[in-house]
Amino acid sequence: MKMIAPSILSADFSRLGEQVLEVSRAGSDFLHIDVMDGAFVPNITFGATVMKSLDKLDTAPYDVHLMIEDPDRFIMDFVTEKTEYVTVHQEACVHLNRTLSHIKSFGVKSGVALNPATSLTTLENVLDDVDMVLIMSVNPGFGGQSFIENSIAKIAKLKEMREAAGKDFLIEVDGGVTLDNTVRIAQAGADILVAGSAVFGADSPGERVMTFSKLLGRA
Repeated sequence: MKMIAPSILSADFSRLGEQVLEVSRAGSDFLHIDVMDGAFVPNITFGATVMKSLDKLDTAPYDVHLMIEDPDRFIMDFVTEKTEYVTVHQEACVHLNRTLSHIKSFGVKSGVALNPATSLTTLENVLDDVDMVLIMSVNPGFGGQSFIENSIAKIAKLKEMREAAGKDFLIEVDGGVTLDNTVRIAQAGADILVAGSAVFGADSPGERVMTFSKLLGRA
């Protein structure tokens, strides 16, 4: 089944609790938590305190995406009972397999993200260690960017790599996902689609999640 993970980066933070409940009740599989440090990417978003403020709400599980330098320092801060995935960037990790093991030591699933210009070959030696690979279909740092079209071929190639290696990690795609391209992205091999402004920029984020579900054959 294809899954949907609205990115709270694009939510109205004056109504954050209300909006994450709305998209969760509408069928979102995860809440995508985009954490940016102003160093690895040219923007600062929020830290663990904001994420943990949602713990008391009946929301979808957390899919944490750390766009930060030296992520090992902060992984523990983003692990709660609602955290399912913690994803780090290949480009930000000096010892990637060690970082992935560090993530799993907290009892959560590990993910690796690749920027648009980063080759899939950088994953060849960690495929046994990952539960998810996140393909960035925009250059990270800001929401609302346009989808980079050659990401479709990269997603399809990753799917082939997964099949050839006999692995079962999930493929997630983040950046520029819209109603117009979501079917092509899913058909290329994406299992989880992250949508930010395409969900929270709608008059009704919950209804928009349901529209995505219909396009993906979920409803």
